[in-house]
Amino acid sequence: MITCFIRYELEPFAAEPFEHYARAWNQAIPACGADLIGYFAPYEGSATTAYGLYNIDSLAAYETYRAKLREHPLGRENFEFAHRERFIRREDRIFLRRVL
Repeated sequence: MITCFIRYELEPFAAEPFEHYARAWNQAIPACGADLIGYFAPYEGSATTAYGLYNIDSLAAYETYRAKLREHPLGRENFEFAHRERFIRREDRIFLRRVL
């Protein structure tokens, strides 16, 4: 099992559109095969940093999941929303493994 850790750099004062975006992923990500841990929007401190985390079995499973997400109606709509609204400045994705 690996964890995908996504760090978002948002436009200042863009927490509201990011929260809309995150709520849509709360439905689409599990439907496409990943185990969503959650999305985290700015609250106190930095107003431009947000995170998303989910678990997936492997990098091969990740590739299958991403293909499903691009074809999923809510996933496709959410990608288009982010592109149209331009509230995400940068998105960094890393894969981590849990150390027991």
